Amino acid sequence: MPASERPAQAAPVAAEIAEQRTPAWRRYLGALGPGLVTGAADDDPSGIATYAQAGSAYGFNAIWSLALCLPLMISVQLLADRTALVTGKSLGALALERYGRVGRRVVGGLLVAQLATNVLNAAADLAAVGAGVHLLHLGPAWVWSPIAGGVATVLLVKGSFPFVARAFNALALALISYVAVLVIAHPHWAELAVRTVAPQVHADKAYMMLIVAVLGTTISPYMLFWQSGHRIEEMRSEPVGGSEPTPLRRRWWRSARFHRRVEVLDVVSGMGFSQIVSFSIMAATAITLGAHHAQNIQSASQAAQALKPVAGRFAELLFALGFIGSGMLAIPVLVGSASIGISSLMGKRWGFSRPFREAPLFYWLIIAATLGATVLSVLPVNLIALLVVVAFVNGVLAPAFLLLLMRLAGDRRLMTGHRPHAAARIGGWVATVVMSAAVVLVVAMQFV
Repeated sequence: MPASERPAQAAPVAAEIAEQRTPAWRRYLGALGPGLVTGAADDDPSGIATYAQAGSAYGFNAIWSLALCLPLMISVQLLADRTALVTGKSLGALALERYGRVGRRVVGGLLVAQLATNVLNAAADLAAVGAGVHLLHLGPAWVWSPIAGGVATVLLVKGSFPFVARAFNALALALISYVAVLVIAHPHWAELAVRTVAPQVHADKAYMMLIVAVLGTTISPYMLFWQSGHRIEEMRSEPVGGSEPTPLRRRWWRSARFHRRVEVLDVVSGMGFSQIVSFSIMAATAITLGAHHAQNIQSASQAAQALKPVAGRFAELLFALGFIGSGMLAIPVLVGSASIGISSLMGKRWGFSRPFREAPLFYWLIIAATLGATVLSVLPVNLIALLVVVAFVNGVLAPAFLLLLMRLAGDRRLMTGHRPHAAARIGGWVATVVMSAAVVLVVAMQFV
C-alpha cells in the first residue's frame, strides 16, 4: 500500500476506536433515529384516517392486517438501511450506477410519480394539521395549514441536520398520545389479542379494499428512500470520515459490527413503535366508534370529534395533538424522500446536512413540493378523494420500488461482506409479492 494512503485510512480507525470508548448505552441511543422517524412518519394523518375508518367500520376484524405488516415493514426497511450502511449511497445513487439509460429513465419516472403523490399526501396532512389546531380552538384550519407549510419549509431549508433530526424525534413522541387514547378507551385486552391473531374476515368488496388500503398505507415507497437517506445523513454527522459517509467495508470491524446491531435495533424499534400506534388507533376507534356503528369516519379530525362523547374531552385533545405532531413530521419526510431520490439519481448533491449552495436542486425540489402542498391544502379540493387516488398510485408504485430494493440488496458485488440476513431478504420478497397481489386485487375489484 502506498504510504500516501495510510494516513487517510488510519484516521477513521483512530476515530472509531475513540468512539468505542463511549459507554455502550450512549452510543446505541445516539445512533437511533432513522427507523423511529420513518416509522412515525408512516402514522401521518392520512394513515390515521385509514386506521380509524378500519376500526370504526369493522371493529377488531381488521387489526390482523397490522400484525401481517409488521415483519414485512421490518424486512424492507432493514434492506433499505443496509444498502446505505454498506455503500454510503442512497437508493437513487445506486440506481444511477447500476442501471443503463433506459433503467434510469424508468426509475426517474417512478420517482417523479412518487413526488406528485407525496405532494398530494402532504397537502392532506397540512389540512389535517390545520384541523387539529382548530380542534384546540386556536383558530380556523385555513389559517394554520399555510402556517404549518411555511414552518416546515423554513425548517428544512434553513435548519442544520442535527436540529432537523432533533425536531423529528421530538415530533415522533407526539404519537404516544394515541396509545393513551387506547388506554382511556378501556379495551378488553384478551378479546383484542384473540381478534388480532384470529379475526373474522369479511368477504365483501369494501372490507378487502380497506385491507389493501391499510397495506398500502403501512408499506409505502417513500419510506424506503427516507430510511436510506436519513441513515446516510447520520453517517455524515459522525466524526469518522469527515463530511462524507464511511461505508461498512471501510470501517474497523468492531465499528462495523456495532453499526449492524444498531441498524437492527433502530429499524425494529421504529417499525414496532409505528405499529403500536397504528394498533392503538384502530383498536380505540373499534371500541368506541365501531361499538356505536359510526362507520362514516373520513378523516382523523372526524375521528377525534366522534371520540369526544365516548372517551371524553381528554381523548379528543390527545387525538388532536397526535395528528398535529404526526402531520408536521410526515410533511418533511414525504417531500424529502422523493427529493433525495431524484437528486441522487441525477448525480446531484443532496441532504439537509449540506448548505443550499451545495445542493440547490435538492432544496428547490423541497421548496416547490412543500409550497405546492401548502397551496393545495387551502384550496376547495376534496383531499379525502385525492387520498384515494394517492393510495392507489402508491400501491401501484410500491412493487416496482420494492423490486428495485431487492435487486440492489441482493447484489453480491455491491453488498460484499455485509449482505442482509436471509430472514430480511425472504421478508422483502414476501412483501414484494404481497404488495403486487394487492395491486392485482385492487384492479380486479374495479371490474367486480
